[in-house]
Amino acid sequence: MIRPCAAAVAVASLVVLGAGVAVSASTPPTDPASSAGSGPPAAATLTPFADVSSPVDLAWRDGDPALYVVQQDGVIQQLVGGAPTPVLDISDLISRGGEQGLLGLAFSPAGDHAYINFTDVEGNTVVAELTVSEDGTAFDRDNMRTVLQIEQPYGNHNGGDLLFGPDGMLYIPTGDGGSGGDPEGRAQNPAELLGKLLRIDPTPSGELGYTVPDDNPFVGVEGTRPEIWSFGLRNPWRVSFDPETGDLWIADVGQGSIEEIDVAPATDGLDAGRGLNFGWNAYEGDAVFDDGIVVEDHHGPIHTYDHATGGCSISGGVRARGDGAGSLVGWYVFADYCSGVVTALEILGEGPAITAGRTVDLATSSSVTAVVSGPDGTVYVLSGEGVLALTPQ
Repeated sequence: MIRPCAAAVAVASLVVLGAGVAVSASTPPTDPASSAGSGPPAAATLTPFADVSSPVDLAWRDGDPALYVVQQDGVIQQLVGGAPTPVLDISDLISRGGEQGLLGLAFSPAGDHAYINFTDVEGNTVVAELTVSEDGTAFDRDNMRTVLQIEQPYGNHNGGDLLFGPDGMLYIPTGDGGSGGDPEGRAQNPAELLGKLLRIDPTPSGELGYTVPDDNPFVGVEGTRPEIWSFGLRNPWRVSFDPETGDLWIADVGQGSIEEIDVAPATDGLDAGRGLNFGWNAYEGDAVFDDGIVVEDHHGPIHTYDHATGGCSISGGVRARGDGAGSLVGWYVFADYCSGVVTALEILGEGPAITAGRTVDLATSSSVTAVVSGPDGTVYVLSGEGVLALTPQ
């Protein structure tokens, strides 16, 4: 049986939140290049922000005071002061159950278009574009345009995230197609879109619903899909860019033993992850998974944890920035779907020298599906308890 991944949301009623501190090293950092604060954050509180069911993603537009939460059941809610108002319902267009459903949302840099990632009634991945009204209260479903469709061989490992990078291009992390162990070797297959990070311009081109950027690393390489930006991902459920450095952070759900966090440093704020191979299914985390597969220039994780700790499915994850993050500024904040523990990872150095330091367990929720930042840097935790604001002490 395939163990549950981060997208398998179990809706739960509000429960009492626990918060504690578990620091993995007791001495303060001595590296002067540390990007984090002078000391570790203490425990944090989780405050209910919005009472919504099955939240899996949160997005916002520049200049818009609202937040937009994605419900796996097919609804997008506009949140103003935490009060939800439905602005899109595609529940009749999606497949349901397990890791399927409406999974991701990103707004265009101008904020006038929304891009959603969902599994359709046949279980295949669809990335679609909708026009958004100026006040964000209307998503034009009647004129929804399919940008990209990917056939899914199994019902799990759909990825589901969407994000615009510092370069204005749309990045689409895809899972390996499912089952267990990537049985058809899709993540390392250059002719497959699955198990990759894709980079496209969502402007139509010819018969395609998008344009392949000329500077993608595999444009013109025979036998390799030009949409591919990075290789070797299992189920990159949540991906984020550091708003200060442009570094790319990936929380990649593991197979049966190891969860991993990957970081790809940017160059002058751009090109993070360009042409990299994150290793799956030759590696699970930093351990060999299949010694019959050779991956040259494996870009290994910055941090891993094994299932002996009580976790089983990583729910990433942001590099905390902005006044709203408080003492978490500079730390990478993530959680685990199974344990419900929200953790801060200390980040040391920058660029190619970036490394991980201590971990601090901040708080606990139930069935955490995502950890995301708002426009002021406030960190939000999405879980079976709804949308919660994380406030460090």
